[in-house]
Parts: sequence; C-alpha cells; structure tokens
Amino acid sequence: MAHDNAGSVMSPNRNTASTIQQKGEHMKRKAAAIIGVLSLVSLAACGGDDGETTDTAAATEETTAAATEETTAPATEETTAPAAEPVSLAGVCPETVTFQTDWNPESEHGFLYQLVGDNYEVDASGVRVTGPLVASGGVDTGVKVQVRAGGPAVGFSSPTSLMYQDPDIFLGFVSTDGAVQDSGEFPTMTVVAPFNINPQIIMWDPATYPDVKTIADLKETGAKVRHFGGVAYIEYFKANGILDEKQLDASYDGTPANFVADGGKAAQQGFATSEPYYYEKVLTDWGKPVAYQTVHDAGWTAYAQSPRPSSSTRTA
Repeated sequence: MAHDNAGSVMSPNRNTASTIQQKGEHMKRKAAAIIGVLSLVSLAACGGDDGETTDTAAATEETTAAATEETTAPATEETTAPAAEPVSLAGVCPETVTFQTDWNPESEHGFLYQLVGDNYEVDASGVRVTGPLVASGGVDTGVKVQVRAGGPAVGFSSPTSLMYQDPDIFLGFVSTDGAVQDSGEFPTMTVVAPFNINPQIIMWDPATYPDVKTIADLKETGAKVRHFGGVAYIEYFKANGILDEKQLDASYDGTPANFVADGGKAAQQGFATSEPYYYEKVLTDWGKPVAYQTVHDAGWTAYAQSPRPSSSTRTA
C-alpha cells in the first residue's frame, strides 16, 4: 500500500507495472547504498586509534558519494560492477559481529541479512542466524555476523536492555524516542539511520471507517486504538489532541487476533512494511486491504530501527 506526499492512502491497484518496477530498482539501489555505508560504519566502530577512524571516515564519504550518484542514475542505464576487492575485518572486529533487531524478521531488516554469506546456520530456538560476514560481491571479511530477532522472540525486551545484559551484542535497533527514554541509565549512540521516515503506522479498516484518511480523523469516530504500552508517539498524540485518551487501549500484543475478532471496529498500530501486505495477502482470516497513516505524517518525526552500540561497546 502506498502513500502520496500528503500521507493519504492510495489503492495498490492504481500503481502501474512500470512504476512498481522503477520503485523496485530504486529500493535495490538504496539498499545497496545502505549496506555499503553500514559495512564501513561497522568497520569504524570496530577500529582502534584515531588514524583508523579518520581513514574509514574518508572511505565512508567516498562510498556514500558513489552510492548517491548511482541512485540518481536513470533506471535504464546499464553499468558494470567493479571487481570486488578483498576485505579483512579479522583482528579488527569481534570474531562474530552481532546485531539485535527489535522484532521478528521483516523486510526492513533485509540490509542486515544481506551481510550474511553462504553456509549460514539458523538457530530456531534462539531465533537467530549466523554466517560469514560478507562485503559487496559476497567477499568473505574473515569474521562472522549474527542477526538476532527481537520482540516476541526475546519476551519483548528492548534491544537497549539486551545490549547492556549481553556484551556480545555489537549493535542494536533503537528508535530516537527509546534512546531518549533510556539515555540516563542506558545511553546509546546512533551510527546510521536506515529510514528517513519512520514506518510505524496506525491502521484501520477502510470499509468500517470510509471517511477516515488520517490518524486525527479517528478521534471523531471514537474508535478504540490498540497500541503497545509506553510508546512515546501515543503520548504525543494524546498531549496534542490528535487522539482522545479514552479511546487509547494499551492491550496490543503484536498479533492480528483482536483486530480480526472485532471485525475492524478498532484501529491498531503496525508497520507500513509489514501489516498492510500481510493482512491483505497472507492473513486469510482478513484477506482485504487496511488503510493507514504513518506516525511521521501525523507529526511524530523520530528515527526508527537505528543501529546503535551501547556505551560499553563504544569504549571497549
């Protein structure tokens, strides 16, 4: 499901095949740029003296410039990829570079899984995958990478708390508001922001609420809005009169059960990269579109899922 510049919901059926293809190519190029920058940022974070940091920063600027140039090239232009050069992180990074995500594996986590090379191992009980950390072109860097699922997989513990419990975690997903909330006791520092716009959404059934186009429109309906307890954007909506306190319900558990059971009478939180597709295409108990607006477009402009090290990791 797509949004226009004003944040209103548009039907996926209005997208032409060519538009979808162009967006797909753009996302591939953007993902490649993010992976390149993240790899260099990780190298800088693993590094030691100021000289290494300076050299890596210069390399990051060059890679970013090259990635930016590539993303602005016409989709029809053919380019020849340069030969992959050897990269060694052995002795620089930990033997296993561990990333802690904040939810089950989802599409927006793809840039991390792209770092995992062949011959990887999946730990189903721990909900994590471990394999060789590869650079562009599948070049083995000499260390391993491990990507751990979060949310239900870890009893809904925050990545920040997990980083401070487990020193093996190199970087964890932390939102801006979460970082601020934990800054006194558990400080973290962002090293890269994967999203310009936070994909967090409030979604609703367009058949039940055909006149609702924004989160603020839900206020007039009095519809219940389910959400996780303690989320900062809900406090923002309440404080600014976007939603009424009496319609807020902190019973959301991350599953579609309640949304389906009440036939879409209640709105709920979600992720633009997950729930809209899942509810329409995969969830047979629902099997139809949902409407939504991002919390960003409703005024809450925090970064989401930004990889951050703990202070102990930065000073190690």
